[in-house]
Amino acid sequence: MTALPIVLAGGGTAGHTSPLIATAERLRELGEVDLLCVGTPKGLETRVIPAAGLELALIPPVPLPRRITPELFSVPGRLGRAVAEAGAILRRHRAEVVVGFGGYVSLPVYLAAWRAKLPIVLHEGNAVPGLANKVAARFTPWVATTFPGTPLPHAQQVGLPVRAAIAGLDRAAGRAEARVIFGLPEQGPVLLVSGGSQGARSLNQVVIGARTALLAAGISILHVLGPANLTEETVAVTDPETGAGYRPVGYVDEMGQAYAAADLMLGRSGAGTVMETAMTGLPTIFVPLPHGNGEQARNADFLIEAGAGLLVPDAELTADRLTAMVGDLFGDPARLAEMSGTCRRLAPTGAADALARLVLRVAGRPD
Repeated sequence: MTALPIVLAGGGTAGHTSPLIATAERLRELGEVDLLCVGTPKGLETRVIPAAGLELALIPPVPLPRRITPELFSVPGRLGRAVAEAGAILRRHRAEVVVGFGGYVSLPVYLAAWRAKLPIVLHEGNAVPGLANKVAARFTPWVATTFPGTPLPHAQQVGLPVRAAIAGLDRAAGRAEARVIFGLPEQGPVLLVSGGSQGARSLNQVVIGARTALLAAGISILHVLGPANLTEETVAVTDPETGAGYRPVGYVDEMGQAYAAADLMLGRSGAGTVMETAMTGLPTIFVPLPHGNGEQARNADFLIEAGAGLLVPDAELTADRLTAMVGDLFGDPARLAEMSGTCRRLAPTGAADALARLVLRVAGRPD
C-alpha cells in the first residue's frame, strides 16, 4: 500500500505547533504516511517542525486585524494569494486529507482544501475557538476539541495531542537529572516560570521583582523568559544563605525536563500549558493573557473549579502577591500533593492517538 499523503497546517506559537507535532508522530507510528506541514516564515514552526523531523512548506502570513485599520482592506488580496499558494502545495503533495490546528496559517489551507473538495479534520486547542477554526468547522463534520463545551459545530472532545515524552512523563523519576540539566539545586522547592514560547513581559517583570524574596525563602526559580527577553537583569544568581538559585533561559526545547525539575509553575493559561501541566501533575498558578478573544481565561476553568490550580488576573499579579502565594503553597506540601493528583485525574492523555486514528478513518485508511 502506498503511503497516505497528509498535509498538516498550524503555526505561529507552540499552542499550534506542539499538537501538530504530537499528532504527526502518532500518525507515523500507526501507518505508512507521507506528511507535509504548512506554516509561515514568521512563526515558531520554522524551527520546531524541521527539528521534529517533519517537512515544512511556507505560505505568506495573513493575520486578521481585530480592529478596522487600513491594513484590513488589504486582507482579501493577501488571503487570495495565500489560498492560491496553499492550493499549489496541496496539489504537489497529492494530499488526500488536510489536518488543521488553527492560527492564521490554517485559514488559507482550509479554504484551499475546501475548494479542492478534500476532507478536512480540524483540532481546536482552546476553550474559545479562533477565527480560522470557526470558519472551517462550518464545512467539515470532523471537529476535534481539547475541552468540553467548545462552541463549534460537530465538536467532539478528544483532549490536547501532546508528545509521548510529556503524556508519559514521570516527574519524580526525572527530577534529579532535570535539575542537573538546568543547574538547579538537587534539594529544595523549584518554581518554574514560563510565559509561552515568546515569553510574557508582565510575568517576567513580576518574577524579577520577587526574585530576591523567593531565593531568600529557599525557593529556586527556573525562568523561561522567551529568547528576546534575556537582558543584563536576567543572569543566574544563587542566594549565599539558602543556596537557592535563579536560572534564566530563553527557550526550552524539551519542556518535559522543565516540568520534571519543578514543584510548582507560574504561567499563562494557553491550552498547551494547561493540559501539559495537568497531565504531568504540576500544580500551576495561571495568569491569563489579558487580551485576545478571551480563551485563556476559560482554558483552566476545569482545574480552578476542582481546586487543582489557581488563577490570578494579569493586572493583579504583583511581586508581593506572587511571593506570598508561592510561599503559602510550598508551606503546605499536602495541598500541593492533592492538587497534583487532581490534575492527573482530570486530564486525558490519549488525544494524539485519538486524533491520528480519526484522520486515518476520514482518509479511508483505518488502522
